[in-house]
Amino acid sequence: MSSPEIAAETIRDEQECYHCGLPVPEQTRHYVSVEGTARRMCCIGCEAVAQSIVDNGLTDYYRHRDAMPEPQKEALPAELQELGLFDHPDFQKGFVQPVGEHEREASLILEGITCAACVWLNEQHVARLPGVSIAQVNYATRRARVRWDERRIKLSEILAAIQAIGYRAYPYDPERSEQISQRERRSMLWRIFVAGFGMMQVMMYAFPSYIAKAGELTGDIELLMRWASLLLTLPVVLYSAAPFFQRALRDIRLRRLGMDVPVALGVGSAFGASIWATLSGAGEVYFDSVTMFVFFLLCGRYLEMIARQKAVRGVEELGKVIPAFAERIVAWPAQESERVPVSQLVTGDVLRIRPGEIVPADGIVIDGRSEANEALLTGESLPVPKTNGSPVTGGSINISSPLLVRVEQVGEATRLAAIRQLMERASAEKPRLAQQSDRVAAVFVVVLLVLAAATGIGWYFHDAERALWVFVSVLVVACPCALSLATPTALTVATDTLSRIGVLITRGHAIETLARANRFVFDKTGTLTYGRVTVEEICSQGTLGSDELLVLAAALEQASEHPIAAGLRRAVKDRRVPAAERVVALTGQGVEGWVDGRRLSIGRPDFIATQLGTSLPPALGTLEARGGTVVALADESVWLGLFRLADVPRREAAGLVAKLTNEQRSLTVLSGDGPAAVEAIAGELGIGDVHGGMSPQDKQAYIASMQKEPDAVVAMVGDGVNDAPVLAQAHVSVAMGGGTELARNQADIVLLSENLTGLGQGIEISRRTLKIIRQNLWWSFVYNFTSVPLAMAGLVTPWMAGIGMAGSSLLVVLNALRLQRVPEAK
Repeated sequence: MSSPEIAAETIRDEQECYHCGLPVPEQTRHYVSVEGTARRMCCIGCEAVAQSIVDNGLTDYYRHRDAMPEPQKEALPAELQELGLFDHPDFQKGFVQPVGEHEREASLILEGITCAACVWLNEQHVARLPGVSIAQVNYATRRARVRWDERRIKLSEILAAIQAIGYRAYPYDPERSEQISQRERRSMLWRIFVAGFGMMQVMMYAFPSYIAKAGELTGDIELLMRWASLLLTLPVVLYSAAPFFQRALRDIRLRRLGMDVPVALGVGSAFGASIWATLSGAGEVYFDSVTMFVFFLLCGRYLEMIARQKAVRGVEELGKVIPAFAERIVAWPAQESERVPVSQLVTGDVLRIRPGEIVPADGIVIDGRSEANEALLTGESLPVPKTNGSPVTGGSINISSPLLVRVEQVGEATRLAAIRQLMERASAEKPRLAQQSDRVAAVFVVVLLVLAAATGIGWYFHDAERALWVFVSVLVVACPCALSLATPTALTVATDTLSRIGVLITRGHAIETLARANRFVFDKTGTLTYGRVTVEEICSQGTLGSDELLVLAAALEQASEHPIAAGLRRAVKDRRVPAAERVVALTGQGVEGWVDGRRLSIGRPDFIATQLGTSLPPALGTLEARGGTVVALADESVWLGLFRLADVPRREAAGLVAKLTNEQRSLTVLSGDGPAAVEAIAGELGIGDVHGGMSPQDKQAYIASMQKEPDAVVAMVGDGVNDAPVLAQAHVSVAMGGGTELARNQADIVLLSENLTGLGQGIEISRRTLKIIRQNLWWSFVYNFTSVPLAMAGLVTPWMAGIGMAGSSLLVVLNALRLQRVPEAK
């Protein structure tokens, strides 16, 4: 601003920058006119940012914000300094999606977001840019969704506009998001540490005043202890409790009342009254109650934050399944290849997929014979043979031999992307119980504040000298400390107890919902079963016994990594296995070789029948009817034996099924495996409602239909990426610890022990937790309804109110500690 302009306005000679809050160097003279007042800035950068905010008519930002922005830094990583790079079509392939002929949509991550006003400012600023049709920012994840018309504005211009108001935007990166989450956790832990340390020290100074008799504590010593308590409580209130005050101010400005409002009023009133008592030398102090109150509340909020961060990671991890690079054939049918980013793949490209590599896109095999592990996508426990013309799915793993694949679908058109979209849609739904809790809390807060205010006003006219103390007494004695601790404390103790038995809770609602679950849905592979193929039955077709047949089969399969081969080798145990010679593996068919001078073949029965030129043995149909997979062993002229292999149920599965059945819980099995195999496992365990051959979409639709039943609370126990949409759809979801990272991140509960007994114990602990939460809530309400009338009548002094608040909180915590006992495994 020029000097004449400054002279014409009110000048605020502030010592701190009005925009960022940093100290203003004495020699600088940077001002920006904000609503008729010249505000001082610390540097030309803040001056430019503030002027941009004013010029765009966004000065409401300064009235609404409840935290200063982070210091301005570069908006992009060092390797992406040139904003124009974001306009390159190849670069945009990884994070920009076309939504129309000229419209594009991008997922960005914002840094510098510190409060709801920051979200409002970014949404308003970006939405006003010409050509931008959608600008949405998620405060919890810091993710921004932006849609624009590329004919009117470029992505680089959008990023530059965000940078102009002091924030940093770049393509969404899960690793960057995790770094932000880590900073949040570190900050919260520091606040808890300061509050906990202050609480312990203040209690040491408060204890003598509680136990000392009249005249035993001199005035000088008592005053010294008060000042020491005041100094120790200051960092707890100003640092540890700062978020409560910030959020309370935000709620008031937005004309809504959350639980932070009475918390802030309680802490602020008690602390203010204690300061007054310390300065005046009259009255009681409640520094111990303040520090303890803040410490317990922070512990509960930390639990909520961990649950929130866990809840947003499932979709992020799903994107990591696809590899970053692929081997593309330059000019098919030539064999020359090049390594290219997966984002550059287009329909029609020919890729070479080597053994052990992940398929980067959906396609069709045009050359090669191999097998693919599609357990992540279909739930099928056995590898699927792949030959010319076979479809392959992005995210599956090639196992044995190289394949040439023609790309059919890429990016968001792949099956894996469809699964991710199902997860996002299911995760976006807010549980009904959470909405009800919000409404009850809002009513409680309003009633509490009205009672406290009415009491203070009434006593002001009745006895003005006591009005403040009665108001503080009502607010402190009725402060929702016990109510706030009733649920999170019980959940914290229960979560710790569950973790000790290998049951990890990843969502805040999981324990409560698991306790109420009355419909249990299980996946088969890796959940009810071990996920390992074992030999179930050997049927001799000649003179050789079962042990001899098993040794010959294991000899042929010694070098194979196939799951069936591993199952045959495990079945041999300590028996001596002869060496096999001239072994040839025929992908998808079987293995041929020489053992002890005899040519043998093992593999699919139809393959062996072709080798022998004979029909299938009659016993084959009987074995297949029992479920599982059947392989055959033969020499050059005759059938030698048949092996039935299956994925056996977990030893503890029958006990869990019996427990839930005795409790009149509904049990269902949904699996992507063949119906016969699924029915065999379910029948062995005693589960009657069985559905096999189901896709992820089918499973999700089935769960949705179950949820429409009256009073149905559905719990899904699954494993694998294909279960992720179902895990998200169910009221509460459980994943086995040996499952994929994606399923674990999406699930509400993870069985780290990979033992279903833990789930049975977890159900018992969850029900006890719900019972104790009800007890805590009842105590909280009884305490408030009893103590509030007494405080309003002036019969409860502030020190009595502090003891009552602390005592009610202690009772809630002690009651919750009963959950540390682990129930016996059944």
